[in-house]
Amino acid sequence: MTLPHRTASTDQAAESGRPDIRALATTPSTYDGRGARSPRLWSARRIPAALVALVVFCAIGALLYDVIAVRAGHRAGAWRTRIAEEMTTRPVDDPLLLATGAVAVVLGLWLLILALTPGRRRLLPLRAPEESTEIEAWLDRKGAAMVLRDAAMRVPGVSRARLRVRRRRVIARAEVGFRDTAAVRNDLTQALQEQCRQLALVHTPRLTIRLRHHTR
Repeated sequence: MTLPHRTASTDQAAESGRPDIRALATTPSTYDGRGARSPRLWSARRIPAALVALVVFCAIGALLYDVIAVRAGHRAGAWRTRIAEEMTTRPVDDPLLLATGAVAVVLGLWLLILALTPGRRRLLPLRAPEESTEIEAWLDRKGAAMVLRDAAMRVPGVSRARLRVRRRRVIARAEVGFRDTAAVRNDLTQALQEQCRQLALVHTPRLTIRLRHHTR
């Protein structure tokens, strides 16, 4: 995969510290569709982990404090006595007990999903050059949508375009100002397919194109 030639807009973006993603859509590339696959980025899940750690810390701390107090000759806390009584006297089919169990199951499944899935779905993994095994790259969905929109706007007949990029699908909505709709659809499909290939995504997205004539 070769890098695009530098342009004036690219130099300005480099000076400002922000990448110029529009240059990728207007500068030709010689990407051949091959390369090493970048893995999915895993989210740190800091907020769920902090909440779980806080709840566990408070529960275990309160229980340990009460056990130490009982061992020291004090009475057990009213909250622990109440919980023990509720657990021994309430029937299994009690609505409150069933609701509590359902909430615990839902929270457990949510935590399992967070632990087993990478998250960060807004970042699309890219293919790195084959000659380099240490390079990993990802592209934000909004950046990919802007690049594809620029490619769509260069198609003759397209007066307005709106792109939505998902993990495995690209949805393009465009207005046709002139030309035949079938011809515009064919050119737009080819332009977007070529631009998707140049983006070097690990999973080539499927295209969904919806056209309508521009009305004043």
